[in-house]
Amino acid sequence: MKRLFLSLIGMLLVVVAIAQRVIVVENGNVKSLLDAISKANETNAAEDAERTFIMIPDGYYDLGETMLTRISGHNVSLIGQSTEGTIIRNKPDVKIESISKTAVFQNRGRNNYFQDLTLKNDLDYYSAVPDGRAVCLQDKGTRTICNRVRMLSFQDTYYSDNEKCQHYLQDTEIHGTIDFICGAGDVWFERCRIVTEKRNPDGSGTNIITATRTAETPWGYVFNRCTIENRVSKFNYGRSWHTNPRCVWLYTTLLMPEKLVPTRFDAEGMKTSGNYFKEYGTMDASGRDITPKSNVVRFTLRDHTQPFVAETIMTGEEARQYTLKTVFGEWRPDKVLKRLEKQAKKLKKQYKLN
Repeated sequence: MKRLFLSLIGMLLVVVAIAQRVIVVENGNVKSLLDAISKANETNAAEDAERTFIMIPDGYYDLGETMLTRISGHNVSLIGQSTEGTIIRNKPDVKIESISKTAVFQNRGRNNYFQDLTLKNDLDYYSAVPDGRAVCLQDKGTRTICNRVRMLSFQDTYYSDNEKCQHYLQDTEIHGTIDFICGAGDVWFERCRIVTEKRNPDGSGTNIITATRTAETPWGYVFNRCTIENRVSKFNYGRSWHTNPRCVWLYTTLLMPEKLVPTRFDAEGMKTSGNYFKEYGTMDASGRDITPKSNVVRFTLRDHTQPFVAETIMTGEEARQYTLKTVFGEWRPDKVLKRLEKQAKKLKKQYKLN
């Protein structure tokens, strides 16, 4: 009986190992990382494929001028050893700067998961003419989850490039200057740290955090309990890209509230008048509510035509509509994250990445 019991346990472990395919990358070896991604794309080509975990030790993975490293597999998890120690970087030529060509990673899969790593696009932003568009994650997939991911760039850092996508980012840090969180779909940012860099080398100019283009989803960008850290330049929450953009900031902490422009959003940079840009429960670093009772803004389109007036402060009733359940329906990314984080912790211990 004991032998039978041990045999059954062994069979169970084999099943678990198969269900959790694991690929361990060699420390700092770019080829090993790319081979792991290629293998995951192959084994996880089907949307119902069992999850594959790519375990990435701390190290500097320099892709050079390689752009758009594609993750086409589904149910793929890229797990770094630590957010600040696992760095995946590329450096596009400034002549190629583009929102559609420069990304470190281009995700096309469903239910993919990124944890404990840094994506750095090292394009020489201040030398690029006329723009310095350099993407860290171009996400054409859906139901992507980022957990403790750091994205370092200046313009178009994070790009949700799927009109019908649902994405969730938690405890993630995103750096930039212009439209550095941009795109479509319903995307929820939970406890994220938003860091505005110098718009120009001398610190002049105004940073624009978001540029949304909500078209086929009802909620757009939702920032919940996020913190905005301002380095030098003044900033605004965002502007519209096109279609019917939506973006709300709930319970945001402003570490330097005096750097937020008076209109709070870009009053002259809108590309469409059909937008919903709001905030509620904004706080300073000490937790004091600093939300204006009203902030009526006269917006004009970028060509200074078609002026329109909008109130940007939400009511409490409006704010209460924003929950994970109402935004995502049956998909509960917070619960998926907890489960995957627990699995990742066990694998880190098993492969000595903790």
